[in-house]
Amino acid sequence: MCRFLAYTGESVFLDKLLIEPASSLVNQSLAAREAKTVVNGDGCGVGWYGARLEPGCYRGTLPAWSDANLASLCHQVSAPMFLAHVRSATSGEVSMANCHPFVAGRHLFMHNGQIGGYDRIRRSIEAVIPDDLYAKRRGNGDSEAIFLAALGNGLALDPVAAVAATLGICLRIMASNDVTTALRFTAILADGETLRAFRWSSDDHPPSLYWRQMDAGIAIASEPFGDSGDHWETVPPSSVMTAGRDNVSFSAFAVV
Repeated sequence: MCRFLAYTGESVFLDKLLIEPASSLVNQSLAAREAKTVVNGDGCGVGWYGARLEPGCYRGTLPAWSDANLASLCHQVSAPMFLAHVRSATSGEVSMANCHPFVAGRHLFMHNGQIGGYDRIRRSIEAVIPDDLYAKRRGNGDSEAIFLAALGNGLALDPVAAVAATLGICLRIMASNDVTTALRFTAILADGETLRAFRWSSDDHPPSLYWRQMDAGIAIASEPFGDSGDHWETVPPSSVMTAGRDNVSFSAFAVV
């Protein structure tokens, strides 16, 4: 499973959260503590919101711990909202196109989880993506497919309903093909104003997700970083967390 981190609040240099803390995301790429796969070295990426309407994005296939370009960018870029991801591939080859986060207009999306049996049902899942959005498909993994399908289901108008509907379609495709492996979905969606953090699975084992109120903002992460005394809260299973720059709310999340 992958590891990720998202932040919203006052502008901060990316390396202050991604590189400098104890057990930082870059450290987790080499030695994760709460993931099935200790090493998350199949690529990395970061997306951030700055002066322009659309976010910037950097993705690469080097492991985060050895990506000098990532380190340089994080040292120079300050942003009020950003997403970062280190990948342990469960579907899709190791390529830049399969690295997270994914971008469409104002939206950034990253995912930790899986569509069970994806290799068997990939063609059916991809058929859910509208033709105009399928033209934007660059990779061959399940995460990008979920994102594009959700865009086609009205993500820009009602993000939570669009994601729920998309996962419901995936479940029905899995069932019709006798797939018994779980669908697991822990993900972050951003639009420059709001972060939405989803934690859900079709079994009782959703990937881990935590959040923390920091001095100048809110951090959401697959596993805690920083000093051992820092207080982190667990994002409840089957929920969606909505975070602005100074507020947080939770609501139930059900797949339809």
